[in-house]
Order: sequence, then structure tokens, then C-alpha cells
Amino acid sequence: MVSIYQLKPAFQGLLRPLVRRLAAIGITANAVTVLAMIVSILVGGWLCIAGRDEPAWYLLVPLWMFLRMALNAVDGMLAREFGQKTPLGAYLNELSDVVSDAALYLPFIWVAPFGWQTVCLVIGLSVVSEMAGTIGPMIGAPRQYDGPMGKSDRAFLFGVLGLWAGLADGKLPDWVFWIMAAFVPLCILLNIFNRIRSGLAAISSRNYS
Repeated sequence: MVSIYQLKPAFQGLLRPLVRRLAAIGITANAVTVLAMIVSILVGGWLCIAGRDEPAWYLLVPLWMFLRMALNAVDGMLAREFGQKTPLGAYLNELSDVVSDAALYLPFIWVAPFGWQTVCLVIGLSVVSEMAGTIGPMIGAPRQYDGPMGKSDRAFLFGVLGLWAGLADGKLPDWVFWIMAAFVPLCILLNIFNRIRSGLAAISSRNYS
């Protein structure tokens, strides 16, 4: 399935000179991971407090989603290319992504026509989706990143919705409700199915090779 995740190698190529400089001054992958999570929580918390009265604050979402994707690429490159892979880093990487996603999606309960039911459904399915990907190594398969509506795709979607909400005074057309209530959950369910199928296929091909 097509996913924005497939653009990651080109994005990493652009960031590589910056990553070399960060490694040279002693910045670690784990520090970048934790920083991205803390800022995500702060942005999400601020939007929950201030976004209801000043929807223009939702313009922070596309900006931070882009910067967060850059930081996620940076911490991965620091870990892989500069010998910074650690067991703690693996935990931080997976857990911080789930926490950050939840923190950044939650403020959309205040954006009409969404509500807590639809946004929380997306958050819950997103957690299951990432879990389905992380289970791969437990059965001897690689970590699975299949789309549609993987982490990068969701970041793009919520970035667009944040930009729209910020410019539209926090009120989106009623039809957008169905994107969050039906289309996105169905895509994430397909995402979960694809990740399970890919993990099992990887084990099957290895057993028969």
C-alpha cells in the first residue's frame, strides 16, 4: 500500500548533514526522541487549553507535525548510523510515538464537527496499529510499517486538518466528520490487517526459503 513513509529515504538524505553535526557535538538519539515527545505533549496540552477560545492556535499542528517527522528521522539516523542503538532507545522510540500521537490528536475533540467519540476512536485504533507493527520482531519478522494511514500519513492528515481549523476559526464543514468517523478508522483497520499479514508472510517466506 502507498504511504508517505515510502518518502522517508529521500527525507533522510536531506537531513543527513544536520545529523552528522548533531552526532559530532554529542546529541544522542534518545535525547531527540524524548525532546520530540515532550514538545508534542506541550503542544497538545496547550491546544486543549487555548485552542477552544483561539482556534488559530491549531496552525501550530502542521508546523509541529513537520518538525516532529524531521526529529523522528533524525533520532533513527543517529541510532543506526552512529552506533547509538540501545534497548532503552527501542522502548522510547515506540512508546513516545504513541504518546505523542495521542497528545496531538486529542485537541481535535474541540474542532467542529468532530467530537470525543470520533477522535478517541482514531487514537485507539492508531495505538493498535502501532502495536501490530511492533509485534513483528516478537515472532521473528521485521518491524512492520505497512499503510495505508501509518504514522506519517496520519501526521499529514492531522496537519492538514490543523491548518484548516486554524484558518476556519475551528469550524470545518459537516462532511469532514465522515473522514474522521468512517474513512480514517477503516483505513487504520486495513493498516492493522496489512501489518499482521506482512509479518506472517515474512515468517512464512523465511521458513520456506
